[in-house]
Amino acid sequence: MTAAAGIPLFLATILMMEGVAYAAHRWVMHGPGWFLHASHHRARTGLFEANDLYAVIFAIPSITLLLGGVQLGWWPGFTWIGAGIAAYGAIYFGFHDVIVHPRVAHRYVPRSTYMKRIVQAHRLHHAVEEKHGTVSFGFLWAPRADVLSAVLKRRRGA
Repeated sequence: MTAAAGIPLFLATILMMEGVAYAAHRWVMHGPGWFLHASHHRARTGLFEANDLYAVIFAIPSITLLLGGVQLGWWPGFTWIGAGIAAYGAIYFGFHDVIVHPRVAHRYVPRSTYMKRIVQAHRLHHAVEEKHGTVSFGFLWAPRADVLSAVLKRRRGA
């Protein structure tokens, strides 16, 4: 597969992964997978939390597609898709684990409207420490903080 065909596939995969991450977060992590994800909604006492196992779980399709596309003779597009999944994971790690939950020391302060919006949305997500009733399950796109705050307020008053 040429780079001219592979790069759009790679970029489309990164964009599609936001939808996959949203669905996994909303209906798996805040559903039957809460037994792992609950650790992320509590104060971390060590370097790792049970929720970190999701990074391993979500890496499996990427590794499988990269291996198949590069070494096993599968359709070459799988290499670009696997790389797109891995790239989304790296972007997610940078946003989520470095910027929002500073698990790596840094001096970055969000200044752009976009970055402030993402950080605020995730903080509002953590305003609810239970399995149900929270908001904002995506990560590279999020509704405005005032919209999310209104939803939370409505739910608390209902």
